[in-house]
Amino acid sequence: MLIKALGYVGIHSGKLDDWAEWGPAFLGLELAERSAHQLKFRMDDRRQRILVSDEETVPTAFGFEVASAADLDRLAGRLEAAGVKVEHLSRTECERRAISDAIRFADPAGNRLEAYWGAETTDAPFKPGRPISGFRTGALGMGHAVLHVEKADDLVWFYEDVLGFAVSDYLLKPFKAFFFHVNPRHHSLALIETGKSGVHHFMVEMQALDDVGQAYDLGNADDGRIAISLGRHTNDLMTSFYARTPENFLVEYGWGGRTIEPDGWQATEMTHGGSMWGHERTWLPEDQLRAFRATRARAARDGLRAPVQVMEGNYRVGIGQCAWWDGVKSGEVK
Repeated sequence: MLIKALGYVGIHSGKLDDWAEWGPAFLGLELAERSAHQLKFRMDDRRQRILVSDEETVPTAFGFEVASAADLDRLAGRLEAAGVKVEHLSRTECERRAISDAIRFADPAGNRLEAYWGAETTDAPFKPGRPISGFRTGALGMGHAVLHVEKADDLVWFYEDVLGFAVSDYLLKPFKAFFFHVNPRHHSLALIETGKSGVHHFMVEMQALDDVGQAYDLGNADDGRIAISLGRHTNDLMTSFYARTPENFLVEYGWGGRTIEPDGWQATEMTHGGSMWGHERTWLPEDQLRAFRATRARAARDGLRAPVQVMEGNYRVGIGQCAWWDGVKSGEVK
């Protein structure tokens, strides 16, 4: 795969003051740089992961990373061969993104995307805006991005055949969605068929579950901030909630995301919906809300569950036995 990870998010916004407060105080980002027209946020050793600007040269777009200048040229060639207009970013535009070189283009629905190489790092320690354990990034990238689309089938070919993403799994009911991976993170991009176009959300993953729970409390203290309640997904097994950003698209704040082996991974249909529990959307139209609740109720009746996904250092094994997991390992429980 030429594309290795979701590397950054560019956000066009006239609400710089809101982002400057909300990014550190709620998400735990570090506001690394502020000027009259832009904000740069850090999550790790990169000089910036989220760029917010009120200037037209920073449109709302997802930046995908490639390994080298040669790979960027190869990707540009593939896009042009598919009839996609490719534009190189200026030196000034690259400098404000803290990268060596980049191209911009759009998918067939007009969603703006960027690809780049040579992200700048810094030895300065990451200083979160509030006490958190840190973000899970590294080779997995900064998280994942999800787009609203009118018809998913009109776009899947572009992300698979042109950009080289691989399908992790897909959902046909109660809505249609496709999830794509480019590295061991279960998905770095997803398309959700909502009849609209634009950004649905981006996701950041935390190192500890308590980070998510405390952010959930902070969000609930801000009336209307929480858009989707705490829950756990069926495919990437993430425990998360969704909050409204100052631009009113969503951010998913999660822990415990699944990693996969990209080589040989077989995509399957998700038959229990997107969440095994939680993720309530009370603002949905009544018929859609009933459909979501019915799907989760079926998951509960079927006893859908999976082990939590942990990393070394953020868990301890307790005393006792889990009859369900012993049954799974022995083959007695499917």
